[in-house]
Amino acid sequence: MSKHDFTPAEFADRLARAREAIGAAGLDWLLVLHPVSMRWLIGQDTKSYMFFQFLAVSAKGSGMVLFTRGTDRNEYVAETLAGDMVTYGGSEPADPMEHFARFVADRGLANARIGMEVPGFYLHPHHYVRVRDILGPALVAEANGIIGGLRAIKSPQEITYTREAARLSAKALDALLGHVAVGRSELELAGAAYHSLLGNGSSMPQSTMNLVTGERTCYPLGGPTERRQSAGDPGLVEIGGNFRRYTSTLGRQWSLGKPSARLVDLYDIVRAAADACMAEMRADAPAVAGHEAASRVIAKAGLDRYRMHTTGYGIAPGFPPSWGEGVNVFSGSNDVLRANMIVSVEPNIFIAEEKIGVRLIDNVLITPSGAELLSTTSRDLFVLDH
Repeated sequence: MSKHDFTPAEFADRLARAREAIGAAGLDWLLVLHPVSMRWLIGQDTKSYMFFQFLAVSAKGSGMVLFTRGTDRNEYVAETLAGDMVTYGGSEPADPMEHFARFVADRGLANARIGMEVPGFYLHPHHYVRVRDILGPALVAEANGIIGGLRAIKSPQEITYTREAARLSAKALDALLGHVAVGRSELELAGAAYHSLLGNGSSMPQSTMNLVTGERTCYPLGGPTERRQSAGDPGLVEIGGNFRRYTSTLGRQWSLGKPSARLVDLYDIVRAAADACMAEMRADAPAVAGHEAASRVIAKAGLDRYRMHTTGYGIAPGFPPSWGEGVNVFSGSNDVLRANMIVSVEPNIFIAEEKIGVRLIDNVLITPSGAELLSTTSRDLFVLDH
């Protein structure tokens, strides 16, 4: 029921700013395809992102046009701000591109300057090619940054939802750590975390859980398996609890019994790298500065070649398979941090030949003076004796 998650005034302000940005980009219309952008504008929360759909937003006027499957009409009408709606299929399969060509002709888009979001996970390549052919010279820009740049800066209500997500992630971590024991499988540990999330009010996480133990901790994005823990095993998890889709990620490390000296040393390096990253994060600072600070710490320890994942990225009210947002804390990023952005900090070391890995994940709220840590869980290595 996400149209009820924010006031009509907040949605109206978002639309006004979007129209202004579309016009400033020299466009008459923007076809909004990213489900997070659509949710930001009208409150959509459906599974329809798996199929071809878009929200057409004009630089002028007062309305928006939603183009989507007929199957999803009832939910859109009841739960979103979609008014003008064009649908295809529903009772029978239909080629969305035939209906899109008709939509372009009926709405006069072929004679306008059109921009289009091209999201990585939510647009089939075949559809992209056909949309480009149908629009022809009217398609003048692939404009992923227009709405993305606006929604990266969170409102007070969005920040409140993210703080609640952080609380849910912390409770899930507590539940998981309480189940760590010799003989327990990774799947059982993940089950404890998911049970806590859903039982305490989280929606389903928008990306699958990363959870690895023992020799599998060198896998940066490994999912839980039937592997059972033994005494002395390390463990590593990333939990992404969310509240009304607003996600807060949390990554922590544990040892079942006394940790090895190597694990302790690596953990201390990663924690120092995270601290160095956060010390560089503040409004109007280049995002790459935090990455460079973290990388220097890891490189000084002679381990730079074992960095296997980004230092951080923006966190969105995600849709599967991702909760990531287009703010990147890594080499080559031209992004600038702004007040009220929410960004993950997650420097890492993964050493395949030693079958060991360490990553510490926290989310921060960017402020004019620095980075406010949203997670409330201890950042120490957890030593468990179950």
